[in-house]
Amino acid sequence: MSVFPAKESQTTRSRRGDFVAAGLLLLATLLAYWPAVHGALLWDDDGHVTRKALRTLAGLKSIWMDPAATQQYYPVLHSAFWLEHRLWGDAVTGYHLINILLHVASALLVVAIMRRLRLPGAWLGGAIFALHPVCVESVAWISEQKNTLSGCFYLAAAWLYLGFDESRRTSRYYAAGGLFLLALLAKTVAATLPAALLVVLWWRRGRLEFRRDVAPLLPWFGPAIGAGLVTAWVEKYFIGAQGTGFALDWGQRVQLAGRALWFYAGKIFWPGELVFIYPRWLPDPARWSDFLYPTGAVAVAAACLFWARKNRGPLAALLFFAGTLFPALGFVDVFPFLFSFVADHFQYLASLGLIVPTAAILTQTADRISAPRRWLGPVAGAALVLALGLRTWVQSAVYGDPVTLYRHTLAHNPDCWLAHINLGNLISNDASRQPEAIGHFEAALRLKPDSAEAHCNLANALAKVPGRLDEAIAHYQAALRLAPDMHQAHNNLGIILAELPGQSAAAIVHFEAALRVDPQLAEAHANLGTVLAKDPARLPEAVAEYQAALRLEPEQAATHYYLANALARLPGRLAEAVTEYEAALRLNPRRAEFHANLGTALWKMKGHATEAIAQYEAALLLEPGNAAVHFNLANALAESPEKRLVAVAEYEIALRLQPDLAEAHLNLANLLLKIPGRLDDAIGHYAAAVKLHPEWESTRKLLESLQAARL
Repeated sequence: MSVFPAKESQTTRSRRGDFVAAGLLLLATLLAYWPAVHGALLWDDDGHVTRKALRTLAGLKSIWMDPAATQQYYPVLHSAFWLEHRLWGDAVTGYHLINILLHVASALLVVAIMRRLRLPGAWLGGAIFALHPVCVESVAWISEQKNTLSGCFYLAAAWLYLGFDESRRTSRYYAAGGLFLLALLAKTVAATLPAALLVVLWWRRGRLEFRRDVAPLLPWFGPAIGAGLVTAWVEKYFIGAQGTGFALDWGQRVQLAGRALWFYAGKIFWPGELVFIYPRWLPDPARWSDFLYPTGAVAVAAACLFWARKNRGPLAALLFFAGTLFPALGFVDVFPFLFSFVADHFQYLASLGLIVPTAAILTQTADRISAPRRWLGPVAGAALVLALGLRTWVQSAVYGDPVTLYRHTLAHNPDCWLAHINLGNLISNDASRQPEAIGHFEAALRLKPDSAEAHCNLANALAKVPGRLDEAIAHYQAALRLAPDMHQAHNNLGIILAELPGQSAAAIVHFEAALRVDPQLAEAHANLGTVLAKDPARLPEAVAEYQAALRLEPEQAATHYYLANALARLPGRLAEAVTEYEAALRLNPRRAEFHANLGTALWKMKGHATEAIAQYEAALLLEPGNAAVHFNLANALAESPEKRLVAVAEYEIALRLQPDLAEAHLNLANLLLKIPGRLDDAIGHYAAAVKLHPEWESTRKLLESLQAARL
């Protein structure tokens, strides 16, 4: 037996080096994205982070069985969000870390795929992808977990399929197919994978054989095409990718596709100015210069095709890049085209078509450097990765909060009407910034006069400014002329009209219109109930509306309270009112009026005076200066002879707070008559009551008789 240790195998050293490299890549990516790790929810993140109705096991079932349950039918994505919400709720850090980890996993899969394809520079390619700033939008924006999750499945499926292509092991084929389906159900862009694999196989062999290359992938094209058609249909009919904003002829779409290709390629090689929402180009078939973009793209494709006889790489890279981008080139309408025809997250996977060959070419070039200067290659590679990482670090800070994001957008794209609207919405919650918010909404309307959303949001802001209610109403009406089914405009206009004299009927019309559009709008049910409750004859209808609102949103304390108020006014329903007041207090025990009205309901019920007194006292702990509650407490205390003096003190407090409270003068006078030696005080309070209400004939006669008896 040898006393010398065996030499470490090259395979072991290689694996150890891979683990170290993977750890460094993870650390570098975490550092690059650290400014966004605690970033707040952005734009439509609240529509992706699982909403309350879907947070149960039944909700998980709906995610899979009901295509309308989520913004888009991506059940794998929304199942992931469902699980993440179970783990850490609404805390954003967990979602950001998952996005980063998925992105790193994809970068490691890029390394593995490049090795399987025997391409040089695998670690450089993975590092460029991990740290390229064009990926920031996909990684730092929680909603784009659809990119990082589907991308991870996509690349894992590609790696396994390439392994199957080498070994013909059916287990790898079926595993790759399963991952492909998961990728499709996370985001439809994965539908391009079977075509991309054919491109790679052609690049490797120079030709495709039907039985060996095409036939195994034919079953993949079925779900790919189906998913693409479903997504296009959902985009058009559910999300709203239709109308004048999408009315482009084929000439315009060709111009748009050509320009988009150059735009995306430019951002890969020079990611100098990245914007959340880029300017929206409007292609014009009559403008010859717009055809330079598609003409240039065709020229590059022709050159790659000609060169393919010597080197298939450039054509394969172009086909992968353009093919993966195809769904976002303008031939298929998607909702974001309404405000911009390009977005960084559209090229998350497509960017690999340029990143991978670039990394391979750079590595090959470095390998040709003579021995004394060979260190230049690794240094240049490290400098490139460092520069990209620093740029990603700067860009990810933009995604730290929505206000920063939209201000950055407007600094680089001042004509972005959507950024004006979204920024206005964010700052309009601050009363001191209403003028700034109004300015943004007005800017949005100058840029897009037909924006019903801008009219509605401007109306929301104007309604908060004293003296501008008429302008708010005019903008709500303008919004409804542009979008008659805009339920939020109907609801908000109804709220304003409900407060104006003689406009209750008009308010009801708008609330009912909102509910015809969206019967699940709990707020409109509650608002309709509030208007109906003003008419005693329609109290049962009001109760029904409040109950409908609570079926949809059972945790709304205010709705329980208003329902209780309505029930308390209906004969024989005090017990139900008490139940609703108690439900409101369980949800919000810090509301004085909830305690006070519960006290009144209990006082009206026989045998509950002690409980009523306790509720009035709880209300006064929260709001000690409320004269009405002191008055009601005094009324309840006055029922007990042993508490008459305490009741007197409460009446006196009520009158100090509100000297013109005639009922308090009257009730106090009645109580003082029962207390020996307080006749003069009683007469004084009767006199005050009569002075406030001369029409109280019986009180005036009692006062006169008491004065005469005293004389």
